[in-house]
Amino acid sequence: MQWSDFVGHQQQYEWFRTALAGNRLATSFLFVGPEGVGKRTFARLLAKSLLCNATEPQQLSPCGVCEDCAQVDASTHPDLIQISKPAEKAYLPIELLIGEREKRMREGLCHDISMRPYGGRRKIAILDDADTLNVEGANCLLKTLEEPPLDSIIILVGAGLQRQLPTIRSRCQAIVFRPLDQPQLESLILRQGIAESEDVAREIAQQAEGSLTEARLLADEELKEFRGSLLNLLSQARLALAEISKHCGAMADAAGKDARLKRDRLKLIFRMAASLYRGVAYSFSALESQAAHTPSVGDPLLSRAVQEAMHNWKGGAAAAIACWQRCLTAIEQVDRNANQASLLEAWITDVAAHSQR
Repeated sequence: MQWSDFVGHQQQYEWFRTALAGNRLATSFLFVGPEGVGKRTFARLLAKSLLCNATEPQQLSPCGVCEDCAQVDASTHPDLIQISKPAEKAYLPIELLIGEREKRMREGLCHDISMRPYGGRRKIAILDDADTLNVEGANCLLKTLEEPPLDSIIILVGAGLQRQLPTIRSRCQAIVFRPLDQPQLESLILRQGIAESEDVAREIAQQAEGSLTEARLLADEELKEFRGSLLNLLSQARLALAEISKHCGAMADAAGKDARLKRDRLKLIFRMAASLYRGVAYSFSALESQAAHTPSVGDPLLSRAVQEAMHNWKGGAAAAIACWQRCLTAIEQVDRNANQASLLEAWITDVAAHSQR
């Protein structure tokens, strides 16, 4: 992939190009933003631009055909270190940072980034799933962040600033990635074959909240049907707790044995619920300020669900915000590998209590 293929985040691109032109590029970055908006792809393109020996780094325009570019695309470049949390783990293992016990500080990211670059330019490390660094893992990384090796760059990728440990936030320059605009997301949906027509691409983009990951999931006909039934169940005057929990669990389990895909589905379920409670909260806010508010323009299904929930609601704006926040907390708990059945049961019980249903 080249920058010309990349969609969105032009402001971030220009910022890096300006920093490189002025020789003011930092060494430790924290890329944060929602899942599926392009953070990891941006990090890899940045690494490709800096490692390409056919062009100057200040141009931020890799040639795309040299050996360095080919190796970055294939994830085999010796000066590019990439680590992420294994699917079966709740936290990023410290062994990926400092090596196995018998090889402490003789392997792992902190060791590898300290070695001289093979290509003569710099070493670059991309640490994905930074949200899952625990205190022990963060402590292993601190010295490297505080005293980075010469000509090295470390990029941590995570979902949000508040989900990072304070010791990590204070030592990295944060680069925030916003959700993609709807036209940008529609373009990607069509380009990647997620939808075959502009109308379907528009419908998916309206629901996906700027996330390509979410768009891929929503293109699934089964999930589209599930969304309608979930919003209907959550908007009723009385919540059928056992039915909702069982319904959500079955949809997550339908992903099969792929743990990452199952977690993606579970997070999507909570985001579907969050969109409903966000709409209810906005509607209450509009009523209190006597402002006109049409919830979820372009998403008739969600609009109807919000209106139905407002009709049946008993808790007020504060309750809607509490339910919204509980959904966001549940998403974080999925990333921590919380037990699915227990998580769903606790989530829907809390939502029922907050909304007094």
